[in-house]
Amino acid sequence: MMSDSLASLRRKIEGARDLRSVVSTMKAMAAASIGQYQRSTRALDDYYRAVQLGLSVCFRTGMLSSFASPVTGQEVNPWGDVTGAVVFGSDQGLVGRFNEVIADYAIRTLAALPGKTRVWVTGERVYDRLANTGMHVDLQVAGLFTVPLSVKGITPLVGRILMETLMPSPGEGEARRARRDKDGVAQLYLFYNSSRSGAIYAPVHQRLLPLDDAWRRELAGIPWPTNKLPEVMGSGEATLHALIREYLFVSLFRACAESLASENASRLAAMERAEKNIDQLSADLQQSFYRLRQSNIDEELFDVIAGVEALAGRISS
Repeated sequence: MMSDSLASLRRKIEGARDLRSVVSTMKAMAAASIGQYQRSTRALDDYYRAVQLGLSVCFRTGMLSSFASPVTGQEVNPWGDVTGAVVFGSDQGLVGRFNEVIADYAIRTLAALPGKTRVWVTGERVYDRLANTGMHVDLQVAGLFTVPLSVKGITPLVGRILMETLMPSPGEGEARRARRDKDGVAQLYLFYNSSRSGAIYAPVHQRLLPLDDAWRRELAGIPWPTNKLPEVMGSGEATLHALIREYLFVSLFRACAESLASENASRLAAMERAEKNIDQLSADLQQSFYRLRQSNIDEELFDVIAGVEALAGRISS
């Protein structure tokens, strides 16, 4: 019985050692992933600034033909009349409450908006949460995207998201224009977990559409870095649409990269907790092993002493 218990403890100790090796590997991978996504976000800052300056020039010169009806002069939204949302989550586990936090936050925020909401989801785990919980509110889960495994995978994902949300493009065909007018989104929100000081992450949201007066006035007020203002060459409307597409692209890219950085930060924290628990478990198993082995040795010694005493008694008698 004693030898069986010692063998069992030895197997558990070896299993804990192997598990710690796996956890350490996952911890290192999560730490490396955080770095690449944070670097990609920082690398976009200059490009995002350039897009803002381009839009500032367009709006400063009164290039608003894409937003005003030529008949009534009232603003129109070229993206349709449906409220849409993109929620970024994860496909993989070991991230704590990462998906629950962003899903519940998105549901609470969207429930306060009037009318129906169409949601596109990145990540199977947050998709399940939204599909199960969203049935209690007027929320339609319209699509599911796979979470990218690296920075290189973010660009194709953003392209698919923009196509699904029917971002307008110049020169589109009549069939697609009719579909966009019917099914496009008038408001587009992004929901993602973002790194915050004092916490691993926090859920946030950003409204991309509509591109309203306040947004355009803010951009028009950005000062040009030199004394010579640029001029828009060629079609001003095509330039404006191109800059808006880049603005939407960069915004979605940054949201996805921040979500991925937060996901890996959550996984890193989970792996650190697991590592600490495994170390404590290993220490407890080692102590139990030593105590049991010492008890086994003591029993064997007592048996030897008892046998010697018994033999000595027979000899003396």
